Parts: sequence; C-alpha cells; structure tokens
Amino acid sequence: MESIIVNGKEYQIIKLLGKGKGGYSYLAGFNDFFVIVKQIHHEPCDYYKFGNKIEAELNDYKRLCSLNIRIPKMLDYDTQQEIIIKEYIEGKTIFEMVRDDEDVSSFISQVRSMGESSKNAGLNIDYFPTNFVVKNGLIYYVDYECNNYMDEWNFDNWGIKYWSKTPEFMEYLKSQM
Repeated sequence: MESIIVNGKEYQIIKLLGKGKGGYSYLAGFNDFFVIVKQIHHEPCDYYKFGNKIEAELNDYKRLCSLNIRIPKMLDYDTQQEIIIKEYIEGKTIFEMVRDDEDVSSFISQVRSMGESSKNAGLNIDYFPTNFVVKNGLIYYVDYECNNYMDEWNFDNWGIKYWSKTPEFMEYLKSQM
C-alpha cells in the first residue's frame, strides 16, 4: 500500500476517489480514521484557467468557512508538495445517486441555500454533483473551489443540468466509461 507523508504524518493511500480540474482525491487512512488526501495536479484544462492552485484552495477554504455551507474541515496542508488533507465525509455523492436512479429532489433546497450564501458573498461554488456528498440527510460541499459570482455559473443556470439524467449528465457519464 502506498503512503504519503505530510508534515511528519504518514497517510496510507487506500484508493483514488476521483480526479478534478485541480487535483486527485484519495481516500487514506491515518491512525484509526479515514481522511481525504488531495494532490494538486498541473494537467491542462481547456475550459478553466488556474493561477497558484494550492494557494487558491487555501484561500477558498477560508472564504467558504465564513459562509453557511457545510464543508469538510481542512486538517493539514503542505504547500511545497501541494497536498491538502481533509476530513472524510462518508456517503454517496449526488452524482452516484443520480447515476443509480435515486431521488435527489430533497437536496435541491439545500444546494440552493448554499448557492444563496455563496451569491451573497459574491461567489459561485462548483455545483457539479461529484462535489456533494450526502450524510445523514444533509449535503456537504466536499470541494473548496469557489469563483467570483457570475449568473451563468449559478445552480439554476448551470449546476441543475447535472442533478438529474439530463442529456448533459448522460454525456458526462458516457465520457467516464
């Protein structure tokens, strides 16, 4: 089993959970609990421009902490290795639920509430359904990405297109197979 050391602590990598625009997220073990290890990557992304990714993640985390949005706690980070250690929120993602034909309509009001908090702070969060985990009937935004608010990227104009089996969702699903 692979391990990674961050600030003198060893995390046992269990499995890859996913790859996003900015990094790879892994489920890892530390002592007797699970965490998420996010390793920043510098692979090209043709639809998004990045500056310093690790600094953006740290700044976005601080901004999100001040809003009424449930996010995993940041447990540690290493700017040299470009790694963030996050609290693990156990549960299915909205993406998995939609894919598996489970009803996600009860979570729409929660994501809209998050969207309102974000908008009031002049921000958008990334509404893609892989970024939301359901635990005990509540959704958690498990990404830290946020950007300056623009109507075209809010939940009702963009995100909702991926919260059911729309053509956009099905096209993305097909691209992942």
